[in-house]
Amino acid sequence: MVFKEATFHGKQPEIEAEFVNHATLEIAAAEALAVAGSIDASDVQVTAENEEIVLTGTVGTVEEIERATAVVSSVKGVHGVRNQILLG
Repeated sequence: MVFKEATFHGKQPEIEAEFVNHATLEIAAAEALAVAGSIDASDVQVTAENEEIVLTGTVGTVEEIERATAVVSSVKGVHGVRNQILLG
């Protein structure tokens, strides 16, 4: 059998969208919350949907809710945060 090298008509194919690994994004966001000061994120769940992070669960103050959004927004690869955290 003879194998012929693919030439793609002289051009390599271009990648149009970067693959996002949801588990990696979730871990990075959860770790950022865990080490961030002034947030008790022990009752916060982090879920990735596409390149957006969804935060659910409960915290003690409104300031913690706002800080969680700011912290997760700064994580590389996160293009949006949907914060559904409630006061507990």
